[in-house]
Amino acid sequence: MDKKEAQLRMEELSKLLKYHNEKYFDEDSPEITDAEYDSLSREMRELEALYQDLAKEDSPTKKVGGSAKRTAGVLVKHRNPMLSIQDVFTKEEVFKFVEDMKEKLGEQTDFVVETKIDGLSLALRYEKGELVTAVTRGDGRDQGEDVTENAKVIDDVRHSLLDKPEYLEVRGEVFMENAAFDEVNQRQELLGKKPFANPRNCAAGTLRQLDSAVTKERKLSMFVFNLQEARGVSFETHEEVYKFLEKNGVKVIENYYVCRTAEEVWESVEKIGSMRGDLPYDIDGAVVKLNNLEDRKRCPDTSKNGGYLIAYKYPPEEKETVIRDIELSVGRTGRITPTAIFDTVRLCGTNVSRATLHNQDYIDDLDLGIGDTAVVYKSGEIIPKIKKVIKEKRPEGIERFRIPKVCPVCGAPAVKDEDTADMKCTSSACPAQIEGNIINFVGRDAMDIKGFGEVYVAELIRQGFISDISDIYRLKDHRDELIELGIIGKEKNTDKLLKAIEESKKNTPDRLMTGLGIPNVGKTASRSILRYFGSFRAAADASVDELIEVNDVGGITAEAVRAYFDNESNIRIMERLAAEGVNMEMPESERGEEQIFAGKTFVITGTLPTMDRKAAAEIIEDRGGKVTGSVSKKTDYLLAGEAAGSKLVKAEQLGTAVISEAEFMQMAGIEQNGE
Repeated sequence: MDKKEAQLRMEELSKLLKYHNEKYFDEDSPEITDAEYDSLSREMRELEALYQDLAKEDSPTKKVGGSAKRTAGVLVKHRNPMLSIQDVFTKEEVFKFVEDMKEKLGEQTDFVVETKIDGLSLALRYEKGELVTAVTRGDGRDQGEDVTENAKVIDDVRHSLLDKPEYLEVRGEVFMENAAFDEVNQRQELLGKKPFANPRNCAAGTLRQLDSAVTKERKLSMFVFNLQEARGVSFETHEEVYKFLEKNGVKVIENYYVCRTAEEVWESVEKIGSMRGDLPYDIDGAVVKLNNLEDRKRCPDTSKNGGYLIAYKYPPEEKETVIRDIELSVGRTGRITPTAIFDTVRLCGTNVSRATLHNQDYIDDLDLGIGDTAVVYKSGEIIPKIKKVIKEKRPEGIERFRIPKVCPVCGAPAVKDEDTADMKCTSSACPAQIEGNIINFVGRDAMDIKGFGEVYVAELIRQGFISDISDIYRLKDHRDELIELGIIGKEKNTDKLLKAIEESKKNTPDRLMTGLGIPNVGKTASRSILRYFGSFRAAADASVDELIEVNDVGGITAEAVRAYFDNESNIRIMERLAAEGVNMEMPESERGEEQIFAGKTFVITGTLPTMDRKAAAEIIEDRGGKVTGSVSKKTDYLLAGEAAGSKLVKAEQLGTAVISEAEFMQMAGIEQNGE
């Protein structure tokens, strides 16, 4: 790689690392595994070492953590940095660290090896033995969030110490045990809410809750792993600190070992690794640190990491399991998706028993059959995937699974899609496709018919009340029969749903177009098309060339729209919808291309005074603007409400224009008491 290629690769890596940093630290929603992130980071550091003149001050390798947020409380200045730990991945790197320390500090140097909990850092400050402040890591050097009230409801956090030193600051890791995490997710499911992806994400969101009652209910845990500062009491070693804290009722890391040699250090690393599947909480590594506190002062920190310690990162967690079945499901486009069903294993804090197999090519690459033993892992520590089949454990007579050439739902022929590796059902009357189309049609982004759940959709199709979307508006004609059968419930529930269906007729027709499920036509494109043409009929009659003239519509989308309305059965459905009184005309006030935000990119954050973020996003998109989820140099405006959090900090750092709801409404030409 020459210097120019290195520069291009470093720019690419910088963008990737910053993006995944924000996903992990600021949004608690990682998209790649720690191992994948570590690989990118390692490559960046190697290039920076080779081409030092290309290394930049704002490189993500020099950044400690995420930005401090304001969702849980006020921002607090750090008294002591809360730095990251330098990750290593090989036995050789561990040995080198130990040998380098001994060469620098002397052969008598000893080390502590302890578990690295997969949680989030918290500093506890005690004055005269009383807890006064709890601060998150935030940006690691300057400031974090005050989460004292939430910390106080964590059972492992001591409010008072038996000893009363003048000042004591310790750092620990807040996490969630697997049993507590399972309990939270079960409650989420009962409430109809989205379950958390993993214990770390759940713990991070819980610690930043505005309501400490929620934090208490979710049963967070905490281990203390470091002394940050002490006045009025002194210690020589890390081990002494732990004994003092334990005497005072403070919960410290459970598994730690004092070691003298590199061999002892490595044996402890392996011992901790062997516990990984048996601990009641997740760990992702073992920390190796100097035991002597004075020795630590002789090992200067880098801009990002503490100089006296490293973290050996274990490979991504993988488990063997047996494939018991392969289920086939059919989506609204007719796509047949195979899903592997296997003996339940626990990965990254959750029980896993299913993983998508995507298509026949994917199955062929794995050479997978029912009865095989396979290795399962989590991509991004979230999505279960099958890594490989263990051929040595294949029972006699097992053959590679093949997706049948008939639809598993309706029995119609299934063929391979010309443009992809997908198998698709060829019948437009397939109940599974109809169900998917109806669910999409009544959904929040489309016609938004409140209370029209998936269970109702499936049962109404099964009993013959619905065969296409137009039948939804004829359900009123079957009111008495529906009440008698109790499909939706008794009279009150049935009438409530029928009323919601009737109300949806008043929706603007862009919602109707979104609900049709035309390929590549989402809510933004639908709104642009209907604003441009003014009516559903005009849009349905438009040529490909005319459609391409619309903002947000390209050639592929235009072809898809034209193909949809060239289908006679689709036209008949539209005619039935119109006959039932479904609105087909855009209001005059919303016609035309009022593109005052054209070319502008917005980010919305915090709680706005009078509207939700979705409504604000629709106003922006209606006027030609774009809404993204993260602040960057390309962001023109940050629309910020109360508790704006890390996005506000980042916008201020980048010099991005920050506007209030009132300023936004004025820019959009909307009066505060109406449009």
